[in-house]
Amino acid sequence: MAETELERAEKRYAQAKARLQALKNREATRQRKLDTRRKVILGGALMDLAERDSNAAAMLDRLIRNLSREQDRKAFSEWDTPSPDTGQSDAT
Repeated sequence: MAETELERAEKRYAQAKARLQALKNREATRQRKLDTRRKVILGGALMDLAERDSNAAAMLDRLIRNLSREQDRKAFSEWDTPSPDTGQSDAT
């Protein structure tokens, strides 16, 4: 039996809906990856700054101590918080 116009329209609608959902999923994935990248960059920048600035080192130490999830704190259990090199002088 031949497909009716209504059946063809419903099929096109279902295909369009699936394409839209796939696009939404790809955009959500892209946004999550971008968010993760930003966090990694900022974390690295903070760690780098903590090696040069005692205020940043103290803040980083406080952030780590105040992590609410145990599994997050465990990630830092054997890690030494960077501290500014006091032996170096800014005037060279």
